Amino acid sequence: MLFAVFLPLAGSFFLPLAGRISGRLRNLMAFTAAAAPFIFSLSLIPRVMAGETVSFSMSLPLGLNLVFAADCLAVFMAGVSSFISAVIILYSFAYISHYQNQNEYYFMVVLFLGAMMGLVFCANLIFIYLFWEITAITSWRLIGFFRERQQVLRADKSFLVTVFGALVMLIGFIMVYQETGSFDLAAIKGGGSISNLAVLLILFGIFSKSATLPFQTWLPDAGVAPSPVTALLHAAVLVKIGVYVFARLFVVTFPIAQFWHTAVPFIAGASAVISAGAALVETDIKRIIAYSTISQIAFIFLGFSVANSIGIAGALLYILMHGLAKGGLFLCAGIVEQNTGVRDIRKLGGLIQSMPVTATAFIFCAFSIMGIPPFGGFFGKYMVIAGALGSGHTAVSVIFLIAAVMTILYLFRLFNNVFMGEPQGPAAREGSLLMVLSVVILAALSLLAGIYIGVFSGFLRIAVQQMTGGVAG
Repeated sequence: MLFAVFLPLAGSFFLPLAGRISGRLRNLMAFTAAAAPFIFSLSLIPRVMAGETVSFSMSLPLGLNLVFAADCLAVFMAGVSSFISAVIILYSFAYISHYQNQNEYYFMVVLFLGAMMGLVFCANLIFIYLFWEITAITSWRLIGFFRERQQVLRADKSFLVTVFGALVMLIGFIMVYQETGSFDLAAIKGGGSISNLAVLLILFGIFSKSATLPFQTWLPDAGVAPSPVTALLHAAVLVKIGVYVFARLFVVTFPIAQFWHTAVPFIAGASAVISAGAALVETDIKRIIAYSTISQIAFIFLGFSVANSIGIAGALLYILMHGLAKGGLFLCAGIVEQNTGVRDIRKLGGLIQSMPVTATAFIFCAFSIMGIPPFGGFFGKYMVIAGALGSGHTAVSVIFLIAAVMTILYLFRLFNNVFMGEPQGPAAREGSLLMVLSVVILAALSLLAGIYIGVFSGFLRIAVQQMTGGVAG
């Protein structure tokens, strides 16, 4: 577990030095720093499924404790994030190869992943906040990677929104300390509910990070970043931090008032429909996919907030399925953008003729996001909505069904405008071998994960049992 955290955290600082020696050495080290946490996470699965919580603690000055703990939820999030990050770094070898600031790029990407690993395994509220803010700093630099005025302004916007939200969340954490006497999650667990004001402040930070209504505008603007960065933000790490902390605190650690089990689904439903509506009228390929992310994250919030077994299992499953498919969509968009120089879908068309592999990978990933069986996204969405219905959230379920139909409409519109019809716009060709291989991997897994959905059933059942444990309603 400690290797999964500290290898990317510490290793990231050696990447700029390695880059001065050899670009290939730097790239290999970056890929290793992402792949290693995935392997370490896999090695923990038998232990956490057996009911063991793998932990490490160290006492620090000022009464703080550095505590890491691995259970099914942490191992699952670490495995998903590190695997998709490794694929994105593989894709980056070709995509980033002709840009400046490559040493900084790989440093920030790997440090970003290391902060995510620290956050998912951390069991202390103060250190959760610390790792949370590291992701804000790294994403700020990555969104502004091209250093032009527009990119820098958009990066500043994302930084200000998420950091301000985090500061409000920190106040909520301090209130939790005042009410419970501890920052350690193990000590807090089972100690009763916390005040509604503390919940509200923490949700403020969670919603700002996950670009949920009313904080959604920064995420589409972050599309000025390189495509592997947007894939990292949307699929692997950044916006998933919010849903992870929601699950860790409000499902696993302490119960919240019934009011929040009603309010959060409605907020998520509004976010899902409004962002889907924006995707239906948007013409920028990356902004469409970004609005889709906001809409799909709402499904995960729904599953966790209804807090029954099928909803929680569906939310966990959709974290994986959305990560695979949304990462694939952004990486396909990167191939289109880099080979045509165009992001306006009105100026594209017929690319399936010159990019058949990319087009096929794109529609496979889109099918999963749409929830078309047997692709993996179908099972996650089905279980989330079934969980909401099982908890009596009929009106919210209808809202999410509307959002699901809108997802089908805007993704088919996107695919049709870019890949179908008569060719128009600049001449294009397939991306490089590594770029195409990366999108094929994610597209194939989006399908195979649905076909072999039974592989996840045992893990999900045990994960849900560990997560609820009499805490969730």
